[in-house]
Amino acid sequence: MFDAVGDRSRREILDLLAAGPRPVGEIAIRTGLSQPNASRHLRILREAGLVEPRAEGQRRIYELRPAGLAELIGWVAPYQRLWQGSLDALERHLDSEPERTEEH
Repeated sequence: MFDAVGDRSRREILDLLAAGPRPVGEIAIRTGLSQPNASRHLRILREAGLVEPRAEGQRRIYELRPAGLAELIGWVAPYQRLWQGSLDALERHLDSEPERTEEH
C-alpha cells in the first residue's frame, strides 16, 4: 500500500478521485499520463486496495475505496503526534509574539 502511494502520479490520481469517480480516460487527461500509464497506475492502486473500478458499458469508472484509505490512515495516525506537537509549539510561539504592523 505504501509503495502505491509513494508515487507522485498515483497520489495525483487519488487526489482526483477524492472529488468523485472518474473514467480512466479522464484520469489520463487530467494527470497528463498516457492511457496505458494511467491504467497501470490504477491497477497498482486497485491491487493495494485503495481504488475500485466499476464497469459502465465499455468504460471503467474508478473510485476511492474507503476501507483501503482507512487502513492507510490507521497506520499513519499514531505518527500524527510527532508533527502535531510541532504545530502546537509553533501556534504558541506565534500567539506569544507581539503583533507587528508595517508602516507604508
